Amino acid sequence: MIRSIKILATIVALCGLGIAFYLQHPLFGKLPSGEQLTRIAQSPNHADSVFHNQIDTPMLTTDESQVSIMLGNAFGKKGNPRPQGTIPAIKTDLKALDAAQDLVIWLGHSSYFVQLGGQRILIDPVFSTNAAPVPMANVAFDGTSLYAADDMPEIDFLLITHDHYDHLDYPSIRALQPKVKQVVTGLGVGAHFEAWGYDMQTVHEADWHEAVQRVPELQIHVTPARHFSGRTFTRDKSLWVGFALVSPQRRIFFSGDSGYAPHFAEIGRRYGPFDWVGLDTGQYDPRWANVHMNPEQAAQAAEDLQARAFTPGHAGRFSISPHDWDDPFKRITVASQGRSYALWTPEIGRSLHLDGRAQTFASWWEAVTVR
Repeated sequence: MIRSIKILATIVALCGLGIAFYLQHPLFGKLPSGEQLTRIAQSPNHADSVFHNQIDTPMLTTDESQVSIMLGNAFGKKGNPRPQGTIPAIKTDLKALDAAQDLVIWLGHSSYFVQLGGQRILIDPVFSTNAAPVPMANVAFDGTSLYAADDMPEIDFLLITHDHYDHLDYPSIRALQPKVKQVVTGLGVGAHFEAWGYDMQTVHEADWHEAVQRVPELQIHVTPARHFSGRTFTRDKSLWVGFALVSPQRRIFFSGDSGYAPHFAEIGRRYGPFDWVGLDTGQYDPRWANVHMNPEQAAQAAEDLQARAFTPGHAGRFSISPHDWDDPFKRITVASQGRSYALWTPEIGRSLHLDGRAQTFASWWEAVTVR
């Protein structure tokens, strides 16, 4: 018995040492420090050493523990969170595009390539096939990993909404470094970029409702979201944001990860109406209903934002919630009927033109089989 206890204790100690060693990997990034903390402390959205949402936002809306939820998601009964077939996609040559054309290209999940006001913009790029710190924990759907950093032209602005792994991807950020001229993100997120070798003179951290304008042709407004942050066990040390991009000709908006809340109507009043919006529409669950929108809420948010066109995001490449992989697309199609905006549902890699030309979109998800 004593020998067994010693063996067990040794195994536990070795596992603990292994975890502690792995947590030193650079992919986990860095927490804000020094002058960053001084500025963070001045934010009206920061108190008690953490950032807070504008309204009360409990992370979970259930009495279940996070461990119980994780085990249930891994081993419990669920539908079809992954497609069996290959997701249809189009690999547009981004380097060959005319930079004077205003357009958006969805790269899957919450990643977008944007051209606006003559500027090339990349939002939350995740080129890795695994959006998690643990290998094989969150594997991309077949057919969705079309793009890599080498496929990107020079990027005028890299925008990061928050530091979760499916939005801030360490290998992608490192590979993009030679191509990125400027970075815009929420307060505290710059600490990761500093740890990963970026010149902090090019990294601009902003609070909600602050604007970054480095060229006359583009204003980048950092907007509120209803979510949380953190890459390890420490949460909410950096700010989660959305982005309103305003050029002399057009206005577009990206929500980042966000639950539904009054901030969408406020953003619409301040920065809208918008020619196009991309909204969090997937990875929802009643157990975390405060921090992600379901499709019906996303449809309402699009109207709150006074959007002329709306594309659902945070879906179609990774499965983080146990809902069917195609449920967001089915439900948003129904929820958008009779709304004031046009629903645009492109395949990954297809150009969305913002110049008013006629565009039609097929229900591509209907041709994909499920397990």
